[in-house]
Amino acid sequence: MADESNDAVQADEHRLTLRNTRPEDYPAMCEIMERVYPGLDGAWNREQFDSQLSRFPEGQICIEDNGRLVAAAISMIVDYDRWGDRHTYKAITGNGYLTTHDPNGDTLYGVDVFVHPDYRGLRLGRRLYDARKELCEKLNLRRIVAGGRIPGYVNYRDKMTPQQYVEQVKNKEIYDPILTFQLSNDFHVRRIITGYLPDDTESQAYATLIEWINIYYEEKEKLIGGAKQTVRVGAVQWQMRPTASLQDLYQQLEYFVDAVSGYQADVILFPEFFTGPLMAQFNQENPAEAVRHLAEFTEPVRQEMVRLALAYNVNIIAGSMPEYEDQVLHNVSYLCRRDGTWEKQYKVHITPDEQAYWGLKGGDQVRVFDTDFGRIGILICYDVEFPELPRLMADQGLQVLFVPFWTDTKNAYLRVRRCAQARAIENECYVVISGSVGNLPRVENMDMQYAQAAVFTPSDFAFPHDAIAAEATPNTEMTLIVDLDLDNLKDLRSHGSVRNLHDRRLDLYRVSWVRKSEG
Repeated sequence: MADESNDAVQADEHRLTLRNTRPEDYPAMCEIMERVYPGLDGAWNREQFDSQLSRFPEGQICIEDNGRLVAAAISMIVDYDRWGDRHTYKAITGNGYLTTHDPNGDTLYGVDVFVHPDYRGLRLGRRLYDARKELCEKLNLRRIVAGGRIPGYVNYRDKMTPQQYVEQVKNKEIYDPILTFQLSNDFHVRRIITGYLPDDTESQAYATLIEWINIYYEEKEKLIGGAKQTVRVGAVQWQMRPTASLQDLYQQLEYFVDAVSGYQADVILFPEFFTGPLMAQFNQENPAEAVRHLAEFTEPVRQEMVRLALAYNVNIIAGSMPEYEDQVLHNVSYLCRRDGTWEKQYKVHITPDEQAYWGLKGGDQVRVFDTDFGRIGILICYDVEFPELPRLMADQGLQVLFVPFWTDTKNAYLRVRRCAQARAIENECYVVISGSVGNLPRVENMDMQYAQAAVFTPSDFAFPHDAIAAEATPNTEMTLIVDLDLDNLKDLRSHGSVRNLHDRRLDLYRVSWVRKSEG
């Protein structure tokens, strides 16, 4: 983002201290950012700030003057090969939450540097840059990379290209308040990118990708736990059958986890509402009441899924289940990682049938999750029929999209399937879908099932000719095991026959999330 440069305060008795940022610094940082970035959404919210501190506390640095915070720098570590030079600010920073921080990465990424306007002239920006360089050396990282605004370009946009402008700044023919400062601090321009900060009208959405090389870097080889090139995914095509108790459900779950993990799979996907058979024991004359009783099993099932993920050393996407809290009914999917951590994704779009029978409410955010095999997203059934959601995920580095679904008829299934195939092509990612088969005679609104699990790919030479990696036999209980090459996605995005993400006309249109989370 913008890296603050030169400034001007008449200083009589300053006492400057460089230190790591602390949680109690948020109000002061908020005040500075609101003044520095009035046209760029102002300050981070509290949730983003806390996430930055928790994910990489060493990289959050500030300067205080007599106890008053007056400047700060925000940084994270990334595996730069994973992102490449054509990233956006929002994607690489995880929308400011630093969910993309990778302790095993090789590059210190400069997220932000800002100085209180009253303290310009004390060269505080230089001190923060020097602190970053020291951190980069001590952590034995290969480089520092940052996206730099070029606010002075607004005065030259009708006279020269961004490339010409940067050359003129390099040659000291033009002064740019940010780029000139960065060049004077031993950074060089790696390239110029567009769409980095779409709202940056001064820079015309252009940015310089700047780099500082750590000459003391020593190559290190990661012996275990390194980034995977090939990911093995398993999809469970689940048979809906009468289930008398929670223990019966657990037995069926463990059978499939055991079977799929036996093939050394990295992740298993279960279908939407796979706990549906338990609903038969409740009042079917009132489906809304029955599904709320079903939600009572959700927390125990999630705990069991976490246990299975740990016991069988496999990541589990626990299909979806109803969640009933504060008199609001949601449809939620859990990512249960094999390290014991878990996160959740709510279904955003609710079908008319779900609203009419159950009174489900939609969630209000989508996320991309970091796993030990790549960056993934989860969209529950109907959500995959809305292309805006996967596009937002693609901007956050989505590699594999998982879609647990439940459909009762073939035409309903085909809506999910065709849309999932489109999402794989337009977002240059893999899409894994899995649903349930069979029937539940005594469960209102879930009595019929139609499904065919499948794994879809982009459509180019490195992928199957029909863009289908594998598909199950329709309406038969079974598992699907597929290997996915993540390097093929990287090559596609740089050298594909067509490049859907790269070739978007961001000067004409873009997809953005309107609702901001509370801070």
